Amino acid sequence: MKKTRLAIICGGKSAEHEVSLCSAKNIVEAADKKKYDIVILSITKAGQWQILPADDFLNYIDNPVKISLKKGVRVLLDKNKIVDAKSGKQINEIDIAFPILHGTFGEDGTMQGLLKINDIPFVGADVLGSAVGMDKVVMRKLLRDANYPIAKFLSFKKIDLKEIKFAKIKKALSLPFYVKPANTGSSVGVNKVKNENEFSEFVADAFKFDNKIIFEQNIDGREIECSVLGNDYPIASLPGEVITKHEFYSYEAKYLDEAGSRTKIPAKLSKSITKKIQNMAIEVFKTLECSGMARVDFFLQKDGKIVVNEINTIPGFTKISMYPKLWQASGVSYTELIDKLIILALEKYQEEKNIGTDYN
Repeated sequence: MKKTRLAIICGGKSAEHEVSLCSAKNIVEAADKKKYDIVILSITKAGQWQILPADDFLNYIDNPVKISLKKGVRVLLDKNKIVDAKSGKQINEIDIAFPILHGTFGEDGTMQGLLKINDIPFVGADVLGSAVGMDKVVMRKLLRDANYPIAKFLSFKKIDLKEIKFAKIKKALSLPFYVKPANTGSSVGVNKVKNENEFSEFVADAFKFDNKIIFEQNIDGREIECSVLGNDYPIASLPGEVITKHEFYSYEAKYLDEAGSRTKIPAKLSKSITKKIQNMAIEVFKTLECSGMARVDFFLQKDGKIVVNEINTIPGFTKISMYPKLWQASGVSYTELIDKLIILALEKYQEEKNIGTDYN
């Protein structure tokens, strides 16, 4: 039986480059080698594409801070062919791609558009779902217009810098509140503002990572996450809970401090709350035009009110990541999960191939 050539695309020009490498490592380890011939298409921080063997593509493999790409052969994509950038000779072909690029230039629709143009099936959300899911401002506007409960927010672009006043934000959102780049994940550039003294510094930090930022009301509540899997008929995992020792669930708490957070999987919730969260996760997934996979994050307040925080269309696949762990708790192993994601990607690809493009 011929193996499926699976290209795992990782790295990227994002502040979450290292997280992507950790995710790629775990997918390689979990994927069924009897079914898949895996190649690594890595993207350096400078944006150069290279091909590497799946069994030897990382330096400092067990260090989330130092982890980095080894040097590979520079390549280009020509449709589904991987071509040596210098000689122009074909090195390999792709049957399906698994982009595990967290953040900008990967999770925001750009990579998805490139793969569609090259007629390559790929795991995860399409261009629209990816772009909407990445932009915290657009996402929240769509959720608000669909009447989902969300935190109050204000957004500004860098050209609006003179309008960003502490008193104005405080009046609208109360203290404390959060300031975030609009288009990053993994809590990169996110800070909790508790007083005016730190306000300017935190605004500047958010603008390091994007030209648009969002201020968001602080919600007191348990942090609950739910994984979604599917295309037209998605299903939801059991929810899990994140408990952090840090001020909030920051990048450090997620990836650098081993004792910074812990998870409860499944979360200790009533059956009715569990069902509400699962149903809302599926509806959010559909509203934001997602497919394949996503993780939907919530706050559960003391009065039982559920508040939607955000969606992640390329959730982490690191050893501590909630997406695969929630599916494991729901009866789907890591290896099975990868199989299901690839099947969904191929189904979506075939459906799109059946759409007519010739008017005559």
